[in-house]
Amino acid sequence: MTQKIFWIDPYCINKEATVTSSIGPEIKLDATIFFAFSGGQESDQGTIGGIEVLSAKKEGLEIVYTLPPDHGLTIGQKVQIEIDWVRRYRLMRLHFAAELVLELFYRELDGVNKVGAHIAQNKARIDFSWPQSISPLLSKFSENANRIIASNLEIRTGFDDEANERRYWEIEGLSRVPCGGTHVRRTGEIGPIRLKRDNIGKGKERVEIFLTE
Repeated sequence: MTQKIFWIDPYCINKEATVTSSIGPEIKLDATIFFAFSGGQESDQGTIGGIEVLSAKKEGLEIVYTLPPDHGLTIGQKVQIEIDWVRRYRLMRLHFAAELVLELFYRELDGVNKVGAHIAQNKARIDFSWPQSISPLLSKFSENANRIIASNLEIRTGFDDEANERRYWEIEGLSRVPCGGTHVRRTGEIGPIRLKRDNIGKGKERVEIFLTE
């Protein structure tokens, strides 16, 4: 099973690892800092052994990386993993911004259901099942989210079930939420955010989340 260093230290941007499987363009590592798409959060970008990673995917508790077919990496080989830190840090900030907004929606709107989410480098979005426009509420949600962010609260993370790699984040006095993404250590790292509503169809609402710094 691949050790996920991105949970232990999400601020680590380079790490040596050993290739444990190499079949065609796909490889596995004994340990990794390279996050693979999960829970709506996009994969990291970067290199393994100086070779560009084309894609990363979860297979059970393993992570499989696709490299160019001629990568030449072999089982037992030591390689250096490097990730695009600017991209990773924006994903971390937007990811937790989306988590905060989602929690505020759950608290304020009885019966609201999340039906989708996506965290990219330029923005995050959350899709809800809700029968009416959320535009009148966005100002309140934005104000409350930015207040929590400005309070620079500690964000704790850990395992609910380590054997099955089920993770959570927690802010004392606010929420404890199942989540397997990468997180900043304090809310203040997110910086001010802006919310925008998008109507994606009858009975569905989308909130887009942008960093302003």
